[in-house]
Amino acid sequence: MSAPAAHVPVLIDEVIAVLNPVAGEVHIDGTFGAGGYSRALLGAGVNVVAIDRDPDAIASGQPLVAESDGRLTLVQGQFSELDVIANDAGHDCVDGVTLDIGVSSMQLDQAARGFAFGKDGPLDMRMSQSGETAAQWIDAAEESEIADVLFLYGEERQSRRVARAIVAARPLHRTSELAHVVRRALGYRPGAPKDPATRSFQALRIAINDELGELERGLDAAERALGPGGRLAVVSFHSLDDRIVKLFLRQRSGAVGAGSRHMPDRADVGPAPTFTQVAKPARASEAECVINPRARSATLRSAVRTSAPAWKSKLQKELAR
Repeated sequence: MSAPAAHVPVLIDEVIAVLNPVAGEVHIDGTFGAGGYSRALLGAGVNVVAIDRDPDAIASGQPLVAESDGRLTLVQGQFSELDVIANDAGHDCVDGVTLDIGVSSMQLDQAARGFAFGKDGPLDMRMSQSGETAAQWIDAAEESEIADVLFLYGEERQSRRVARAIVAARPLHRTSELAHVVRRALGYRPGAPKDPATRSFQALRIAINDELGELERGLDAAERALGPGGRLAVVSFHSLDDRIVKLFLRQRSGAVGAGSRHMPDRADVGPAPTFTQVAKPARASEAECVINPRARSATLRSAVRTSAPAWKSKLQKELAR
């Protein structure tokens, strides 16, 4: 892959190190974005099935598909279905899965996508560019529902006050309008260290795209798709995502929750562990953070798949009742 990458993904060296790609293997890049991880994997000689729900990412990735000599399959879809997508591409199991969670830099930088408020744009926030926009959701949601989203996904302590202000200002169509409402509700002063609108924008984005549910389902799908010895690498950027990944790997590796002094932990409780070699979380070096400030909040968690059968997902358990 000789052409230069337009975007260098966070923790690229660390991700490739834990994936340890070997020529001829099959890897899934569940969050293609600008293709940074896929490009590095192709450079190691592996075959890649890459997924992205954003049609813009699929379109911009076509030159990389063309120069990959058939080793890159690029699919518009959700990584929660990565096992099905891999199977459709002819792979019953794969050797590696990479997930880079959250909104991409390219999406944040495009005012027309409505993910950020640095530049005014339509209040959209849809990663797939289909379905209900943030503006439509805000216009229809109950005040209590808005407050819950702001509190749960944005960790906004004054969520009720902000929700009340949003409802009073509806309809809101522009990112600048929403940012103004939130700032006014929280008494923001220009020059403060952090803009309080950031929390509300994060919360709405997560809700509109069901990001936490997608992550939970994606981890289940990765467990089903990976063959014995397969490697999983997940990069997250805030505590909500990282908590889900951490809990998943604790459960699936047999590190059950702490017991009491009367009932110590038991490694034999529940299904057999499906992951081993759970590595300590890795974070970006100071040098990388200087080049890419977004890397400062990034956390990489990784593990290796065992030969044990995949656990039942929440949906499978509900259907079995």
